[in-house]
Amino acid sequence: MRRPIKAHLLLVVVTFIWGSTFVLMKAALRDASPLALNAVRLGLAAVLLAIYYREDIARLTRPAFLMGCSVGVFLFLGYAFQSTGLVLTTPSKSAFLTGVSTVLVPIVIIALWRTRIHLWRALGILLAIGGLFLMTVPAGRQGIADFANVNTGDLLTLACALAFAFQIVFLGRATERFPFEQMAFLQVAVAAILTGVASPLLEKPHLHLNETVIAAILITGVLGTAVAFTVQAWAQQFTPATHAALIFTLEPVFGWLTSYVVTGERLGIRAGAGAVLIVAGILLSEVLGSVSRSDAEVAGRREQTSSAG
Repeated sequence: MRRPIKAHLLLVVVTFIWGSTFVLMKAALRDASPLALNAVRLGLAAVLLAIYYREDIARLTRPAFLMGCSVGVFLFLGYAFQSTGLVLTTPSKSAFLTGVSTVLVPIVIIALWRTRIHLWRALGILLAIGGLFLMTVPAGRQGIADFANVNTGDLLTLACALAFAFQIVFLGRATERFPFEQMAFLQVAVAAILTGVASPLLEKPHLHLNETVIAAILITGVLGTAVAFTVQAWAQQFTPATHAALIFTLEPVFGWLTSYVVTGERLGIRAGAGAVLIVAGILLSEVLGSVSRSDAEVAGRREQTSSAG
């Protein structure tokens, strides 16, 4: 099998793993607090990455360490908001709302570096924002938006999407200067440490190690983080950024399909229309948006850390 074809197929598999873990994490959070669960799975992933990338980590410099720590802070915030929000919202809504981080990337870049934005990207962002509105703001009487009854879990997940957008941008900048392997380990290790410290401060930590919780830790920690990092690092050498972005658009779709098959969750007409607009916005922004080389590289590096896995 040719390497580009193999790379595309592996990215689809990785994206499916990320999308399918929303349902598993939702189930595990019934028997574990969000930060405690994340601390364990991120800690496991950090240990595996440390073993696999030990030679690269041994050559770590102070500038690389500081940059990796900054990326890790945003990764910690993304996971913290996402898991806490997932307790209060549904797996499919969490998947679609988390996926908005992709279209938030150019907004972050514009805010930090005042770069220009292509028309297709702007249109994609507007579509995604419209989808966010339909998915998060319920309709009140006579179809008027009912902002008073917005789900807190949805708002936390939106905060997670913004944190992941910053993480994607800073990781893209970091990997332009330093080895990807070092950044992969550092961001996960820092996020694991911060999550472990925050857990007893922000929640009543509990972790009942039943079959569901153990499966969530192993699948998200090993497959969704450690293995996915390694596979994605290899695959994107042979995959154009636009192709990778198109594949990653499938993550919320896989999240919804898994939730439908496993739990029977159905999106209502309003939420379903919002989901369609979000996916359409991501497609327009990532596939048709003509951006500068640095912007494309950043957006193309859609890490698994923007997902539940």
